[in-house]
Amino acid sequence: MNRTSIFIAIILLLGLKGFTQTASGDGPFPQLIIRGVMLINGNGAPPQGPIDIVVENNIIKKIQVVGYPGVAIDDANRPKLMAGGKELDCTGMYLLPGFIDMHGHIGGKAQGADPDYVFRLWMAHGITTVREPSGRGAEFTLDLKQKSARNEIVAPRILAYIGFGEGNDTPITTPDMAREWVRNNAKKGADGIKFFGAEPEIMDAALRENKKLGLRSACHHAQLNVARWNVLHSARAGLTSMEHWYGLPEALFEDRTIQDYPVDYNYNNEQHRFEEAGRLWKQAAKPYSDHWNTVMDELLALDFTLDPTFNIYEASRDLQRARRAEWHEDYTLPSLWEFYQPSKISHGSYWHDWGTEQEVAWKENYKLWMTFVNEYKNRGGRVTTGSDSGFIFQLYGFAYIRELELLREAGFYPLEIIRSATLNGAEALGMDKTLGSVTVGKLADFVVVDQNPLKNLKVLYGTGAIRLTEDNQVVRVGGVKYTIKDGIIYDAKALLKEVKDMVDAEKNKQDYKILQPGIKQ
Repeated sequence: MNRTSIFIAIILLLGLKGFTQTASGDGPFPQLIIRGVMLINGNGAPPQGPIDIVVENNIIKKIQVVGYPGVAIDDANRPKLMAGGKELDCTGMYLLPGFIDMHGHIGGKAQGADPDYVFRLWMAHGITTVREPSGRGAEFTLDLKQKSARNEIVAPRILAYIGFGEGNDTPITTPDMAREWVRNNAKKGADGIKFFGAEPEIMDAALRENKKLGLRSACHHAQLNVARWNVLHSARAGLTSMEHWYGLPEALFEDRTIQDYPVDYNYNNEQHRFEEAGRLWKQAAKPYSDHWNTVMDELLALDFTLDPTFNIYEASRDLQRARRAEWHEDYTLPSLWEFYQPSKISHGSYWHDWGTEQEVAWKENYKLWMTFVNEYKNRGGRVTTGSDSGFIFQLYGFAYIRELELLREAGFYPLEIIRSATLNGAEALGMDKTLGSVTVGKLADFVVVDQNPLKNLKVLYGTGAIRLTEDNQVVRVGGVKYTIKDGIIYDAKALLKEVKDMVDAEKNKQDYKILQPGIKQ
């Protein structure tokens, strides 16, 4: 008998309609009414409230205006609670659609980050859907996907994009082999494919077959293959989204065909790799030039999605900020902290000799990169929100909120940011009929916070935002209050407490203290 069956048996025994899934998850309920919220719909509409939202069996059934600012609510005109239903008083709080992380790795063996740890950090920050672009293996991800779908575990909804070629005993060397792998991947229940690049004829065959099967795709155009196959080639063949920015500057080259690598460059040297990546956008066509516009126009015409993951490279432009983030002390596992340290082995630990010159180059890189992404959005292009956490001092959940802030820096207005984090992600996943906005008929995935996130995105961090009171007291405000996924209510702060307990237990076990690089215990 599985966990869900046991809970159902208990419910029947007690004669209850709803049940407590875990210490921090209640439901689902035959009816859930969320009372008195300010609604940020996710589709670009301005906030509206107070509103009552009625959910029945995980489907939004009614979104009802129940009052006006400064006027007492007449309870007689509010939706009625049915027997066995649940009422959640969120008067004055802000409700948004559940966030979608378009680039979320479910931990890693090298980082020592297990799914329970990662999932709680995501859910504590309002993330109810995650696209995993390859990870520990298809079997691992698909198993977690199914358990999450059955709500047997505390976890976001999972979309499994399997790494191209994974599971093959021999390399894929022909178009026919590529097509066969794609068909087998679909049969296993994958939602799509994550590419890193391959020979042009292999990429073309795989992408076209994947598109024919109706699946979606993502690609990190790695430097080892990008010289002959960049973002434009992928988009023309059917790629649905690009990750990070690799492959885009290469499509924008005017006076070269290959990145200007130093003659002593070694791709396996992580500092070489990331240092030179910070100089790449300056080698591309200038913003708003003819070639720059031509590339953008073609990607727009192909309905292509950009998933920039700005946050994962931010330490490149300000290492001290990233490694000093206040959440590391309470929420970063010792094993993960060790993985972040300067190393010639760990991926993304490229701080061999990182300084002012590298950071200035990356700051200039960001300006050019953000200019393209913001203009793509302005011209109607789809930009989504992804984090790629677990590397480079970026912690699961917290990094996603930082990504929202970086979209603001790029030029997105707050409501545009929320749409990128919700409806745009649902569209990119082909799930906009059921997710991405608070709309009658869609699933009950919500984020509830007691502060206005449009005014200050920092209130979405688990650590909240700092505010000074009228009587000169410093307080913390915000932090997601409830994350609701599939109609199940999770106490976000309780989830964070569980994470802190995990971290504290590991620290006590190892007698470990987080110290900055180069400082000994």
